[in-house]
Amino acid sequence: MNVKFWEKKPATKAPKKKKSVAREWIDAILFAVIAASLIRWATFEAYTIPTPSMEKSLLVGDFLFVSKLHYGPRTPKTPLQVPLTHQTIWGTDIPSYSDAIELNSYRLPGFSEVKRNDVVVFNWPPEEAHPSDLRTNYIKRCIAIAGDSIAIRDMQVYVNGKAAENPEKMQFKYLIIPQTQLSPKFFQDRNINLNDIDTRSIRDGYVVDATPELAAEIKSLGFIKDVILLNDKPGNAEADVFPHVPSKYKWNKDNFGPLYIPKEGATVAITPATLPFYERAILQYENNKNAEVRGNKLYIDGNEVSSYTFKQNYYFMMGDNRHNSLDSRYWGYVPADHIVGKAVLIWMSTNPEESGFSKIRWSRLFNTIN
Repeated sequence: MNVKFWEKKPATKAPKKKKSVAREWIDAILFAVIAASLIRWATFEAYTIPTPSMEKSLLVGDFLFVSKLHYGPRTPKTPLQVPLTHQTIWGTDIPSYSDAIELNSYRLPGFSEVKRNDVVVFNWPPEEAHPSDLRTNYIKRCIAIAGDSIAIRDMQVYVNGKAAENPEKMQFKYLIIPQTQLSPKFFQDRNINLNDIDTRSIRDGYVVDATPELAAEIKSLGFIKDVILLNDKPGNAEADVFPHVPSKYKWNKDNFGPLYIPKEGATVAITPATLPFYERAILQYENNKNAEVRGNKLYIDGNEVSSYTFKQNYYFMMGDNRHNSLDSRYWGYVPADHIVGKAVLIWMSTNPEESGFSKIRWSRLFNTIN
């Protein structure tokens, strides 16, 4: 006897609707934006050098890759943010983020700590118009780390009492006094930016940023009367210099300190003499909700305190172009939560004073940063 099994025919599936060209483009763009945002946040981000504060180590027109992997990426404080923006939407003054939601920022593990002489990108601490992780990006060299004591004597930096290693291409300001007017080519041939020259008068000469070696070379030329280093003398207080108390501390950009760099867990005495060094950090960077200074005394939660224990590490940053750099000598320490990443590679460099193929500084392409 033959038994027949009746097989149920599978239901026919409706053919998959093909995406429109517009939908495919939208999906591709969305994926690219998400991928680029994650790469930019967690691994590497591209920056450019807009100012001469790091010359001649880094030049105006250098394009850099900055590693977030070294020190670890930070979680955003304002998650409601337009992707791939910083502070404002491209080409406008419209804020690119909303502070309707603000979160505590945390740093993911990196494979390195900030070290002395690292070239570091960080958010400019004194800026108050934006959240700390969206403040203007600065790039400087880390001169001293948390727990160090720093001093500057006659332009030489000392860390923990020992002379620090100077950047190879460190610059200062010099007054060039020639016998006759100098042409733009004179400066361009010596890699001196025309935009950075201060022409006081033909009688006085030209104020330029230069390395000591270049200054000596120019001084040896027969048509140069003199080249004078424009350094500040000890005891000449500069009001703009940290901690901004020139009546007590006769500090200037060339003669500074000694100054202790706060370290996480370290406790310092709070007195009228020491308070100017730590006031800004305690009030603005340490996330103390009820801290204030009244009459040269520190109050937290309404109680006067005679000592303070720091919650995070701090760093002291300086530009290699020592007389043309707005850095920690003027606004103090950089908090650890303001650190963005380590500058590691110059992938492109353009000279704003040239044009065509001459505009590209070919010798600087894909140079690692020391």
